[in-house]
Amino acid sequence: MTEENHQARVETLLAAMTLEEKIGQLTMIRGGGGLGGPELSEEQLTGVRAGHAGSILDIWAGHGIRRAQEVASEESRLRIPLIVTLDVLHGYQTTFPIPLGEAATFSPEIWEATARVAAEEASAANIALTFAPMLDIARDARWGRIAEGPGEDPWVASRFAEAKVRGFQHGFAGPKTIAATAKHLGGYGAVTAGREYNSVDISARTLHEVHLPAFEAAVKAGVAAIMPAFNDIAGVPMTANAAILRGVVRDRWGFDGVMISDFGAVGELLSHGVAGALPEAAALALKAGIDIDMMSDVYPLGLPIALERGLVEERLVDEAVRRILMLKAKLGLFEDPFRGNARSDTPPRRHIRRDLAREAAKRSIVLLQNRNNILPLNGEGRHLAMLGPLADNKAHMLGPWYASGKEEEMRTFLSGIEEASPGWRISYAAGGGIAEKDPGGFAAALEAARDADIVLL
Repeated sequence: MTEENHQARVETLLAAMTLEEKIGQLTMIRGGGGLGGPELSEEQLTGVRAGHAGSILDIWAGHGIRRAQEVASEESRLRIPLIVTLDVLHGYQTTFPIPLGEAATFSPEIWEATARVAAEEASAANIALTFAPMLDIARDARWGRIAEGPGEDPWVASRFAEAKVRGFQHGFAGPKTIAATAKHLGGYGAVTAGREYNSVDISARTLHEVHLPAFEAAVKAGVAAIMPAFNDIAGVPMTANAAILRGVVRDRWGFDGVMISDFGAVGELLSHGVAGALPEAAALALKAGIDIDMMSDVYPLGLPIALERGLVEERLVDEAVRRILMLKAKLGLFEDPFRGNARSDTPPRRHIRRDLAREAAKRSIVLLQNRNNILPLNGEGRHLAMLGPLADNKAHMLGPWYASGKEEEMRTFLSGIEEASPGWRISYAAGGGIAEKDPGGFAAALEAARDADIVLL
């Protein structure tokens, strides 16, 4: 359908909606009764049927997604489908290197190809939107979420952003695409002392030259959604920062897509101290440009009161609903809420693209030093000791936010080395756990190291 057809559909729906249904489109709920799970609870399905939700996250069973979409698109008054969302950061079924590792390939072709595969696999499970790419510039290694982003350079991050948006969205050409969300705008990686949720205290120049360029690149590439960060900058929480979200992102950059709050972030405006009650938090977020309230229930509980008190105008509600409905139209959800996928209980398990995953992993390796030319390893009959809790650990090979990746399909370092080096004698010792000490294991690792020609730690 053309843009004009989409707009006509949106305006027709908007004119027919009650205020309650409009606010429902601005509300994102979570599977498992709010805890995350394979399906929505009966209470949640009742709310969907009444038009009280426009999108859902963290629901992963095929039958659960199917049932939720059936209720929204066939049993609700206006039959408006849901946007099903999930964190698909580095693969859906096929697991690729974590974003920080993949960024080290310095290859937009790889970045786009892995996002394209992830979109094909996720869309086959009726996922329509991912909370990726994560574009936070991080220069403090104490910040744990550095694993999810493209590293420390704004130029590299900008190329990463463009490639990931192209890969995920593919111009919304058909059902094998998903909407991308650029997150977390902005300065999230600059939190004080690397502490999650902490304040950010940086100059305007640093913000605009280091932390915002990748997001602008994503906007120019046509990214469907943006997620503001949890943090404040100079005391102003990003979830309520109209100067940046509207003044810079919408007015200067021309972003006309959907803004989605981070998990519970609208409610956290009370914790920040800028709002004293839910109606004030709802008004601040909506006026700043937040279209979707993820899992804080501030919009459904606070917006009606905020409107009654004149804290915010209903035209801003309408603007937000338009953007959400336009995204649903671009995704083809009105024509086919199941996006070409059969209504089976279990979505098809796609072929694992192991060759692409291997190529991405191979090109992500960064060799800082090759002292005495020890690499590549060679020599028949030598003794190699593989040490460390990650050497033979399938679960941790999945990395963070592994979506639908399956532990049993992973290859470990140990199994790979054993297969590649049949002429070697290989011994293995964990030496301890991931986060705890194990004196006995450490002694075994030392013994294995003493007896080996080469130690791979």
